[in-house]
Amino acid sequence: MALTDDVFDHLPDPDNPGWNQWNLKDDSLFNGAVMGKLITRREGEFCRLRMFPERKHENLQGIIHGAVTQSLIDIALFTTMHTVGTGNAGPSVTLEISTQFIGGGDPKRPLDAVAEIMRETGKLAFLRGVVEQDDDQVAAFSGIVRKFTPR
Repeated sequence: MALTDDVFDHLPDPDNPGWNQWNLKDDSLFNGAVMGKLITRREGEFCRLRMFPERKHENLQGIIHGAVTQSLIDIALFTTMHTVGTGNAGPSVTLEISTQFIGGGDPKRPLDAVAEIMRETGKLAFLRGVVEQDDDQVAAFSGIVRKFTPR
């Protein structure tokens, strides 16, 4: 499904000046049900996607669960395509994500995925980035997304 206003909210976020919301209007789907509120902003050729961790995002060690970090990365691929790429982020699917975990995420601080497009063709987008909290890096990643022609 394309990123249309009837299913997607990417308006300016009233609580965070300079940021836009990045939420599906149906919050029973994965993004809202699992990840919670997401906001984004363009930073030159980079896109920053931010989540606000909650207790449900922690693992037994009291840090952000790796699956949550992976999910943020996956969503960031599409956010970046939409924000700094051709704008064609849907319909598409993730073909590959490679992640290197560098440190544990602190559940008391926002978690950001900062990504850039290395190359975008008519059918593929190649991206890379980091997941960070202020000056602390949590992960590095790269990903490939396959774009489809809208039906």
